[in-house]
Amino acid sequence: MTAAPAARRGIPGATVARLPVYLRALAGLAAKGVDTVSSEELAESAGVRSAKLRKDLSYLGSYGVRGVGYDVVRLREEIARELGLQHDWSVAIIGMGNLGHALAAYSGFATRGFRVTWLVDEDPAIVGQTIAGLTVISFDELAAEPPGGLIGVIATPPTAAQAVADRLVTMGVHSILNFAPCVLNVPEGVEIRKVDLATELQILAFHEQHAREDADPIDGGLQEATS
Repeated sequence: MTAAPAARRGIPGATVARLPVYLRALAGLAAKGVDTVSSEELAESAGVRSAKLRKDLSYLGSYGVRGVGYDVVRLREEIARELGLQHDWSVAIIGMGNLGHALAAYSGFATRGFRVTWLVDEDPAIVGQTIAGLTVISFDELAAEPPGGLIGVIATPPTAAQAVADRLVTMGVHSILNFAPCVLNVPEGVEIRKVDLATELQILAFHEQHAREDADPIDGGLQEATS
């Protein structure tokens, strides 16, 4: 189940997005003492179809062993290596409002290979405060010694987000996670991921509404008949 280097090139974005899901499922299986897992069992744990899972893992050069399945530990290592999780990544959270506080205190970063190293804000009343064991610094202090391999997390209001992204790009940051509800413009070569909680809730509301309509067809028919 070794992964050929050539097989790691050109992995589709949709597959990359599912690799962390597989990694989480494998971690859960390992915690239960499971040594090997079939594609069907792993797919069920990850909430995907087994054919899609096998296709995704084939991009890593992992095909499992017929009749046996995948070695849980080895597959975890392959996916972690593909995701670049062999070492800790430094994270700077910019914006120490309510969301920034919550992200700073989130313990899940460390358990997944991400070390929150800097908390940044431009408000003089906040700079110097200690949050989740770290001292908040200004953007100028962060830029004074631009760290390599940094991932920037934007947790500012939308009006400030573009300026923050611009400063991160100027520092040489190539990876940005944006929690601000706005679209950011970044140059080619900078990867930006957007997390919009309100949009996700709206999508859930859509499905909830249609589930209710499907569950109550009689009332809907009566209303239509009497209108």
